[in-house]
Amino acid sequence: MPRVALDLNKEEDRAKVSGSWRVADGLVPGEPNEGLVSQILASPARLADFDDSGWEECTNVRASRSVGFTFGWWRVTVQLPERIDGVEIAGSRVFFETNADNYGEIWVDGQIDRATGVVVGINAQQRIEVSNSAVPGTKHVIACLVANGPLAEPRGGIFLRYATLAFESSG
Repeated sequence: MPRVALDLNKEEDRAKVSGSWRVADGLVPGEPNEGLVSQILASPARLADFDDSGWEECTNVRASRSVGFTFGWWRVTVQLPERIDGVEIAGSRVFFETNADNYGEIWVDGQIDRATGVVVGINAQQRIEVSNSAVPGTKHVIACLVANGPLAEPRGGIFLRYATLAFESSG
């Protein structure tokens, strides 16, 4: 199987996996001070069953949000189809690829692979395995936490430079 890649910043590609982006500002969106409290243990926005239905719909993950010291979440639920552009995807490996400006974390179905799911450094590319064997009809929630940096003197805003869902042969 050839590599099949979808640009999740394009409506026509998102439609192939029934996906739509939701975005919200803050470490814990909707909380006072964007959820920034001393010794917080976790943000519920990372969880697959978190209700993001009240968040803003996002049609451009590249659009810069906020300035200064800030956090934001981008979330998309994708449903794996039987075929993409005529290519059967059952059994393929599925990867999410992105570049968060500046620091980022990628949570898949409420879990993070601490070895590969944390974007190390400013504007580092990231590739996370969503599934090692695609099953058509399966839904996956991809949640990206982005923070502006460097933390002591952040510049610009936060955004995702790109968001790709790639299907590759497992053999």
